[in-house]
Amino acid sequence: MTEFHKFDDDAINKTIQSARAFHAEQAAPALESLDSSSALADSGELSILAQCISLKVANHKVCLDLPLGIGKVCLPIPFNIPDGEAAKACLKICTTWGIPHGVRVTISVAGVEVVSKTFGKC
Repeated sequence: MTEFHKFDDDAINKTIQSARAFHAEQAAPALESLDSSSALADSGELSILAQCISLKVANHKVCLDLPLGIGKVCLPIPFNIPDGEAAKACLKICTTWGIPHGVRVTISVAGVEVVSKTFGKC
């Protein structure tokens, strides 16, 4: 049976709150001076690391249960990495003006990034 690893809901919620707070702080000065070129140049996009979790490679893949309604996914791991190898999965939450609209997952083995996948818009 496939094991789906899950990121901590509290870490995800705190990351989203952090993105919203950042954009709220940035928006107030921008609204006060609409002629600010830096405010107009800001696309509002922000990506923040939510959490990294430890897991093991199984059947040359790692399986995750992702937030924001994305659901369960399995990512392939390169053929030269054996089953049972320790890995680390990191989750970034992608937002625009504090509204989450995607995630980016990276998988590292022995400190080397071996897979990166975006879900939604990042």
